[in-house]
Amino acid sequence: MTHKEISAGGVVYRQSSKGLEIQLIVDRYGKVSLPKGKMEAGETVEETALREIREETGIIGEVKAPIDVIRYTYQHPQHGRVDKEVHYFLVEQKGGETKAQMEEIQAVEWHTPSAAWVRGTGHSYANNLHILRQALSLLNIEV
Repeated sequence: MTHKEISAGGVVYRQSSKGLEIQLIVDRYGKVSLPKGKMEAGETVEETALREIREETGIIGEVKAPIDVIRYTYQHPQHGRVDKEVHYFLVEQKGGETKAQMEEIQAVEWHTPSAAWVRGTGHSYANNLHILRQALSLLNIEV
């Protein structure tokens, strides 16, 4: 019996005095990542993404566009094989204050797009790079 698990998250951007900035997080394993988490009953994937971004980073966002869905399978100690789907969205900051949810993540960072790309290609997850590239492309930014 294969379990199905759906998560959602996003690439958050904002306009600041320094111009456009992209949000990255440092997860509990010390890896550069994007905010995401599991869908709760009754939520749409967009609602999940916005809730997780708010919980993990303190930012209130608005979904601007879907980026992509990453699919993979992993082995869970109790449930066995799990088919996982992670829906990513491009999200614009509309409010809130940047604050890392310390139980879940180590830090929330804001970078210029080129710095975000360099940081993202460092100590991170391979599938996040694809998402980051797509997000920058939606924002008409070449890296």
